[in-house]
Parts: sequence; structure tokens; C-alpha cells
Amino acid sequence: MGAFAIAPFRCDVTPPLGHSLLGGWIPAASAVDDRLEAIGYVLLGAGDPIVVCAVDWAALMNDAHLAWRRTLAAAAGTTPDRVAVQCVHQHNTPFVCPEARTAAGLHPELAPMFDAAFFETCLERVRLAAERALENPVPVTRVAHGVAKVDRVASNRRVARDAAGRVRAMRLSSCTDPELIALPEGTIDPELQTLAFYAEDGRKVVAAHYYATHPMSFYRDGRVTSDFCGLARKRRQAEEPGCTHLYFTGCAGNISAGKYNDGSPAARVVLTARLHAAMLAAEATLRPEQLSRISWRTDNVLPPPHPRPTEAELVAAIANPANSLVDRLLPAYRLGWLRRVARGFPLVLSRLRVNDLSVLHLPGEMFIEYQLRARAMRPGKPVLVAAYGDDGLWYVPTKEEFDKGGYEVGVAFSSDKADRIFTAAMRRLLR
Repeated sequence: MGAFAIAPFRCDVTPPLGHSLLGGWIPAASAVDDRLEAIGYVLLGAGDPIVVCAVDWAALMNDAHLAWRRTLAAAAGTTPDRVAVQCVHQHNTPFVCPEARTAAGLHPELAPMFDAAFFETCLERVRLAAERALENPVPVTRVAHGVAKVDRVASNRRVARDAAGRVRAMRLSSCTDPELIALPEGTIDPELQTLAFYAEDGRKVVAAHYYATHPMSFYRDGRVTSDFCGLARKRRQAEEPGCTHLYFTGCAGNISAGKYNDGSPAARVVLTARLHAAMLAAEATLRPEQLSRISWRTDNVLPPPHPRPTEAELVAAIANPANSLVDRLLPAYRLGWLRRVARGFPLVLSRLRVNDLSVLHLPGEMFIEYQLRARAMRPGKPVLVAAYGDDGLWYVPTKEEFDKGGYEVGVAFSSDKADRIFTAAMRRLLR
């Protein structure tokens, strides 16, 4: 075996029919349009093994995210801090927070947010998949970076503003309002980037694709799907079965396909084709070079929560039968973050460096500005960004957006101090 080797793995993580989707906010699973997967790879030869994994789920939060990292670390013979697990964030999929499930579970009239037995089954599946992959790692000697502009997919959700700059209307995952559709794309990262590893014989073994947009065309219909981002990845996988293709969602907290998506089945087909075309275009720019260096770095942060609502107020909101379902479930997730901060359980950010290329793994639903900042921190050097790691703190707006309103600010569990904390951590990781 050469200096470096890679062991790609995958397993099925499709929920059973009747399982809650998006944590119970939307109808439960009544059909499966396409299967969900956890896909990853183990890198060997750079000290203790490094594990990177993408999961076709809406979110893994707090102790659920830690459980995945611990499971993959045990399977690979490494430590949890050398494991990155990022959700793709499709909405007709599981949304897993044990702390919220416990809080809501005190009220039997609230359906379980996820099935604990199914969650444990998925941990066992991914453990076995990683262990089996490590029985036959593939020596890799070359690496390449590709990039392409994505045509008419991403758009900023927060472009409709009043004279004071406050958000007056939002272009969400889908949009049929002609006025909102006509507005500019707004601030996005228009590029899809690809990192590829090659075997000694020149075969492409792993191709990881990175792009920033909410990955939904339509949902709330009980039909489990990996949606257009997952479907584009699966199309590439079918075209190139000898290479493991992964897809990672970047900092898409304020980014969606809303300008180009009317929420119809036909729009899903179009969006899938556009993203698939961008993957092909990015791969066409791959120019393999000698793989000479792999390194890993982590940084721990714990942004403070908002001072209100308090724990007592959240507990009361969950218990109040007069509240809507959303107004009972959302406080349970917020309570999970509040209690996590109280016990000092930090978020782990990580950076994989391959030659001069950096891959940044971030938690939560980060605004696109964080991704653009990260790329600017290493001018002339590729920076690929995967968000939606540990989603315990939900949305992460920039400091300037906290007084501008909009949905994302209302479901940001941390205060505006998170901006400074995350920006400093990214700078430490990328320096």
C-alpha cells in the first residue's frame, strides 16, 4: 500500500413508513420515492484515520450527531474529533434531536420526533459499512479539484426588503409570486466544487461535490426522497459505478432554489438536470496531481443562546395544548440547545487539507456569507465548504442580519455573538 489510502462506504438510511419526517412538523412517511443513503470515506495515511460522511437526512443534532461521530470513529479506529458527519438537509427525511424528543415525549399526545430503534439500526448499518470498506482500502496517489458555475438553481431568500433593509417577504424553497421571482438572485455562491481522489492505476475512486442551496424542490407530502441534489448525485453514481459520489450542502441557511422553482414535479426534474450538468462540468475540469499532503484540524466553539425564552418558558410552551404543533415542537428543539450550552458541550468544526485544497466542515444552517468569507480567507487556494453538521443551534445568520427580521432570525438559537465566534474559528482552521 502507498502512503495514502481511501475506503469509501455507503449504507441505506431510509425510514420506515409511518416514521416522522422533519421531526414531526410535516406529514409522516407514507411512501418512498427514492432511498436515502449515508455515504462516506475513510482516509488512511495521515496519522489516525479521518472519516468524512454525508447523510441524506434533514439534521443530526446534539447527542445524535455525537453518536454518529463516535460510531464511525470506533469503526475506523480513530477518535470522534477526526470524524465529520454532514447532513444534506432534504426535508422529507428524518430530523433527529434526542434532547427535543425527550422534552416533547413528556406529553404523549405529541407523536415521537423520530424512532429511537430505527436510529440505532442506522448506526449499526453505518458502522458495518465502514468496517467492511476498511477491509479493502484503495491506495490513492493523485487528487484533483474541479469547479463549474451552476445554471439557475440557487437564489437568496432574503432579497425583498423595505427602505430600512428589513426583510418584507421571503422567496423560500419554492415560489410562485411573480414579483419575488423577478427579483435578482441576490448573494449566492454560484459555483459547484468537486474534490476527487485517484487510485494508482488512474481510476477515479471518490468524487465529493459541494454546492450551497437548500436541497428541496417540494415536500410536506409524506414522500421520502433525496430530492434534486440527491437525485443528481445518484445519476452520476449510475453513470460511474466504479467511483463513489458524495454530495455536500454548503452554507445555505439563506439560500434556496426559490427563484427557479415553482414547487412542481416538473421543476424537480429541471433542477436535477441542472445540478447534474454542473457536476459533469466540474469533473471535466479535474486535473489530477500528485497527492503529497493530507492534514486535519479542529476547533471547538459554543455560541451563547438568546437570553429569552428561558428554560421555564420553553417547558411551558411545549406543555401548552392551546399552542399549535409547531409552537410546541420548536421550543423542544430550542430547549435542547439551551441545555446543551448549560452543560458545556461544544460544537466541533473541522478542516481537511489535501495538498493546497481545504474542506471546511461547519455546523448548523450557516448563511452563505460565512462560506464566501471562508473562501476569501485563502485567496488563490480552493476552499470547499460543507455545512449542516451538528445542527443543534439551527440557523446562523450574520451579525448584520439579526435586526433585519425574516424566518431565519426567528429560528436562530444563538445570539448575534455567533458571527464573531464562527468567523474567528474559520480563520484559525484555514490559516
